Amino acid sequence: MTTEKAHQYNPSDLYEVRVHDEEYLNVGGVIRQVRIYQPGGPGPFPMLLSIHGGAWTDKDHTEYASTSRPLAATGLVVAAIGMRVGEGFPYPTQIQDINYGVRWLKAHAGEFNGDPHTVGGIGYSSGGHTLPLAAMRINDSRYTALPLGGSSPDDAKLAWMISCWPVIEPYLRYEIAREKGNTALMEKHHMFFQGDEAMHESTPLNIIESGESLTLPPALVLHGTADDVMPIEASERFVSAYNKVGGKAQLVPFQGKGHGWAREAGVEADEFAKVATEFITQQLG
Repeated sequence: MTTEKAHQYNPSDLYEVRVHDEEYLNVGGVIRQVRIYQPGGPGPFPMLLSIHGGAWTDKDHTEYASTSRPLAATGLVVAAIGMRVGEGFPYPTQIQDINYGVRWLKAHAGEFNGDPHTVGGIGYSSGGHTLPLAAMRINDSRYTALPLGGSSPDDAKLAWMISCWPVIEPYLRYEIAREKGNTALMEKHHMFFQGDEAMHESTPLNIIESGESLTLPPALVLHGTADDVMPIEASERFVSAYNKVGGKAQLVPFQGKGHGWAREAGVEADEFAKVATEFITQQLG
């Protein structure tokens, strides 16, 4: 799949990056920020909505500056959103925020010299699980619950998505935590999913195999072979199922890498950016 572009994206062209925060979400007085990594220049630049991890219950828009900044420097507007997480914000709250965030970013693209026709998504860890849910189910009434004037469900469609060491099978991760006696992590599952049923219902593999009508943007999955939080075999199952129903997904294994690598600027983040921008270049045609 290719998308129309107003800007010739070339990841070898490097730009100065300006970083600023602003409010993007206000639900009954609950406010969340978005951190914009904006390349200098007229653009309009392709855009990338970034979804943080944190076991569905923690973290915010400040996560993964280590990868957001170098991606923005290649000529991408990166918008890292904070979401409603923690006590009182169970499934599917986070996916509502992602759905809203895509629509919000497209509506405000001109403010950031961005191109609303080339909006992709990137998610890390638990965000690598919730991003595919939002990308595949753009018309799910549970996910589209937050109104944004002038927007439609189709405005939540992503041109592509990148899922990084995704906790793509939540119940499997719960079982691993239970076997290890990791009660703190088990409690985070309880807080977000409120029971086993939601873990199974929100597993992308189960959704695909159910025959549900889905939107399937091109997908890249990055996963370390030494990940003991979510074994790479789970991503292999997801990619295989995605492709069987007509999607175009590819898995890039990173030898010897564990869960949540590339958190710091340096060689790992540079390697990450190279693989991600090669994929994005392909999507932009």
